[in-house]
Amino acid sequence: MAKKLRLIIFIALFFSLGACARPVGDFGRAKTNIVHDEIMPSLGSSRAKANIEPVSNFNQSDEEKEMQNRVWRFLIAPHTKDWFYDIVVEWQRTRLIAPKDQEFSIDRYYSYLRSQKFSSSRVRYNALLQDISIDIKTTPNVFLAICAVREIDRRRNIAVNSLASAGQIEKSSVINRKAENDLYISWFIRALTYRYQSYSLALERLLIETPHEEARNVDRRLSEMIIDVERAQRQDFCGSSLNYLQANNKSNISSRFQTQPFGATPIYKK
Repeated sequence: MAKKLRLIIFIALFFSLGACARPVGDFGRAKTNIVHDEIMPSLGSSRAKANIEPVSNFNQSDEEKEMQNRVWRFLIAPHTKDWFYDIVVEWQRTRLIAPKDQEFSIDRYYSYLRSQKFSSSRVRYNALLQDISIDIKTTPNVFLAICAVREIDRRRNIAVNSLASAGQIEKSSVINRKAENDLYISWFIRALTYRYQSYSLALERLLIETPHEEARNVDRRLSEMIIDVERAQRQDFCGSSLNYLQANNKSNISSRFQTQPFGATPIYKK
C-alpha cells in the first residue's frame, strides 16, 4: 500500500511539473522525447502493475512499433486544437491513467470546424471532406500493420508452448504482450469510430447551418469511410488483399443527398 501511495504521489508531482501532449513533427508523426518515450511510459508501467493490469517486459518487435506509429495519427488531431483531448490521449498512451477515450464527446470536431474563419461557408465543407479523405487514405496501412502484429502474437504463442526452455515468466509475458496489443488495437477501433461519428455529426450540423450542395461529396466520402469502420469493428484486419481492394473500391457508392433539391450555385475556391 505504501509503495502504491508513493507511486501516486510521484505521478502527481510529475504532472505538476508540466507533463503535456506528446510533441509531434511533420505529418503528425511523434517526435522522440525522453520524457514521453522513457519517463512517462516507465511510470505508466508501474501504475499498471499496481492496478494488476497486463504488463509485458518483452522488447517490442518491429511490427509492434510500426503498428503503434501507424495508429498514432488516429489517436490525435493536433491541427484541430485538441479535438482529441491530446493531453489525455498521451497520458492514456503511456498508461499513466486508465482509458478515457470512451468519454470523448463527438461534437468537439464540429465546434472546431465552426470556429474557423473560412473565406466561404463552402470551404468549411471542403475542410471536412479533406479530413475524411486523409483518414480513408491512411486506414489500409493501419489494417496491414495490425494484421502483422496479430501474426507476431500467433508465432509467440506457438514458440512459448513448443520450446522446452519456456518457463512461467515467458508464458506470462506472452499473454501480457498480446493483451497489451489487443488494448491498443481496441483503442484504434474506438478512435476510428469516434472520427466517423464526429464527421457525421459535423455534416448534419453544417446542413442545418449552411446548406450547400457540397454536402453530397462529404456524405459520399462518409459512405466510403463506414466500410472501414465496420471492418475494424469486426476486427477484420487480415482479409485477403483481393477482398480488401474490392472492399475499398468505393467509387460507385451513392450519396444519400443526391436527390436533395440544391440549386445551381457558383463554386468557391479555397
